Amino acid sequence: MNQLHDSIFVRWVTGIIQNRKAKTGVVIIFIFLFLALLGPLMTQDSTAFLSTPLSPPSSEHLLGTNGQGQDVLAQTIIGSRQTLLVGFATGILVVFIGALIGGISGYYGGKIDDFLSLLINVFLVMPGLPLMVILASWLPPGPATLTGVLVLTGWAWNARVIRSQMMTFRSRDFVSAAIVSGERNIRIIIVEIMPRMLSLLASSFIGASIYAIGAQVGLEFLGLGDVSTVTWGTNLYWASNDMALLTGSWWTFVPTGLSIAIVSFALTLINFGIDEVTNPRLIAERVWRANIPTKKIVNGVTPVVKSHE
Repeated sequence: MNQLHDSIFVRWVTGIIQNRKAKTGVVIIFIFLFLALLGPLMTQDSTAFLSTPLSPPSSEHLLGTNGQGQDVLAQTIIGSRQTLLVGFATGILVVFIGALIGGISGYYGGKIDDFLSLLINVFLVMPGLPLMVILASWLPPGPATLTGVLVLTGWAWNARVIRSQMMTFRSRDFVSAAIVSGERNIRIIIVEIMPRMLSLLASSFIGASIYAIGAQVGLEFLGLGDVSTVTWGTNLYWASNDMALLTGSWWTFVPTGLSIAIVSFALTLINFGIDEVTNPRLIAERVWRANIPTKKIVNGVTPVVKSHE
């Protein structure tokens, strides 16, 4: 079984590496992570008052200054730290909680499934945005609060999907064989089933991360985060307070907004790449396209698909 899992993982990773969409997305994300980790060593102090407020881009300040005279480039780079940290941490926790609750519910069934399904449905019917606003305004501001609020409002959808997939795998022959051989249920879930759900878990992580980054920026833009820290959300908050649109100071919000869009686009590319590598329907479609003759039809003769055995 371990050899089977290793081959599945190796084939999955190899396919991702060879996929152009996934490679492009991974490169973009690594660039942003590199800037988030080492960028502050190469930029000016993001909290220092360096120049005239709302100064346009110049050789001294490549992206100009904001309404407090702080360097916009430094704030964009340093702001990525907390935003990406909250986004990826939320993605990991959402997948973990969703896999735990959804996996147990789908595998055991019965009363356990009834109780956990009820819990999932309760969180699904809760209005996410109002709940996020209420919790974020009531709890102390900070990255831990934002992460907790986003996980609390976002785990149920992932648990629902994993539960359905777990119920499908629960009836497979390899699970029945593992039960007959005396393997423990927790080992069957973690070792036998979860590796086969790797693509679903990866896609769930990417989707949850995109959701978390957008929701975090939205909450901080509304002033529900810690506005004394430098994040992409607080950058937009202060740009709005400084009336950047009315004064035409586009450089105070365009770099941050563009960074959010690029990160979300890169994560979406990775998600598309994972789907192309792991989705059997898309794999079969590529095989058919590779084996259908591309030459023009002559005398109305229908092309015949080549054997790919």
